Amino acid sequence: MNLIDAFATLYASTGLTRLTFGHLVMITVGIVLLYLAIWRGMEPLLLLPIGFGAVLANLPVTGIMEPGGLLHFLYFGVEKEIFPPLIFLGVGAMTDFGPMIANPITILMGAASQIGVFIAMLGAMAGRFTIQEAASIGIIGGADGPTAIYLTMKLAPHLLGPIAVAAYSYMSLVPMIQPPIMRWLTTPAEREVMMQQLRPVSKTERIVFPIVVTIVVSLLLPPIAPLIGMLMLGNLFREAGVVERLSKTAANELINIVTIFLATSVGATMSAENFFNMRTGFIIALGLVAFAGGTAGGVILGKVLYKMTGGKVNPLIGSAGVSAVPMAARVSQMVGQESNPSNFLLMHAMGPNVSGVIGTAVAAGVMLSLLK
Repeated sequence: MNLIDAFATLYASTGLTRLTFGHLVMITVGIVLLYLAIWRGMEPLLLLPIGFGAVLANLPVTGIMEPGGLLHFLYFGVEKEIFPPLIFLGVGAMTDFGPMIANPITILMGAASQIGVFIAMLGAMAGRFTIQEAASIGIIGGADGPTAIYLTMKLAPHLLGPIAVAAYSYMSLVPMIQPPIMRWLTTPAEREVMMQQLRPVSKTERIVFPIVVTIVVSLLLPPIAPLIGMLMLGNLFREAGVVERLSKTAANELINIVTIFLATSVGATMSAENFFNMRTGFIIALGLVAFAGGTAGGVILGKVLYKMTGGKVNPLIGSAGVSAVPMAARVSQMVGQESNPSNFLLMHAMGPNVSGVIGTAVAAGVMLSLLK
């Protein structure tokens, strides 16, 4: 073999010979996600590994997602629904359920925010998706990535890439999407409402709550027990006060490791063959409808509670009923302070925010019970 033949053989073995326009488009999408994560600071813990996974998946001949490839093995944790419950374990260990326990009425806002899920589900069915696919698309409106992945892997695994990317992307865009909807649906007087300080929540209440919720929800909706159970176990670690090492591990090292594996392997599902089509664009558009609908549903119920309580509830906290913890609660605080700089809504907004996490999981459980 002469030198020219050797170079020709070497070139033929590279990915350049199989690089398509679709691959280039999806590599560009991955780079855009990296830009949003690194330079715009939008959910970098999620969008950075998702974006890099998308780049890896669209480099031909690497075999990284084929049987025996690195990400093929990591994807096992997604395929078998191992990673989402572990993420919930960490979320539970990081989250204070106190505001929701102190003001149970905020549970209604978390429930009302699920309306976006069903609006998008109906839209997907009108777009000729199957009811299982439509349910998976609708859950994007809950702005809860792990729940979206968990439900999609059970009902429509072939749609995991666009659904997961839409769910996590809209979570990162909360500060851009929600404020215009919140301002449009509320009056200046409503936005200026200062809510009363929350009552102290006892340690007993904090410990009993996750145990009771696990038992009740798991009995009523068995398919969702892994998510709710791990969420509440993580919270019990936090509140018990006797397993500090476990609580810190779940809230830090464990969730960070699982996030790397989950986000990178999800990003690697964004291959040109699976992602570069019109259905993907429709799914992402419906995800935006679902997210906007969920935000509006929470705010509208907040307005109802504002009227019913004689102006004691600020409707802005209803927008936090989507599950993007704690970003959605921070947006409620931000918009509230625009109207009243002395207003502090963050802890009040954490009530609907935490309720939204549970509400989205419950909505997914209902869908699994009816459709699987």
